[in-house]
Amino acid sequence: MIMLSILAMTVLVFASRYLFLEPRLPLRLNTQTQRLLKYSSPAVLTAIWAPIVFMPQQTVWLSPSNPYLVAALLAAVIAWKTKNVLLTTLVSMVIFLCLKLL
Repeated sequence: MIMLSILAMTVLVFASRYLFLEPRLPLRLNTQTQRLLKYSSPAVLTAIWAPIVFMPQQTVWLSPSNPYLVAALLAAVIAWKTKNVLLTTLVSMVIFLCLKLL
């Protein structure tokens, strides 16, 4: 049953990607749908990171002792100033590791 579920999810993901990325297929989205889909990536990413940053212990934790919050704020500042994804990722991971170990 688990293998069937994995295979079904694989087919579903591949088919959805193929339909939108294959240039020879005549599937085209109208401009309103394209504009709407521009918000899906930020919405999904926010839904992933916000609970991790603000609620690492299942309750809202907004204090300077929250290493997730401090590292996220520093990562945002680094990304804003440098506009370098690799540098932001590496520096913020090191900062988070140092905060968690201390």
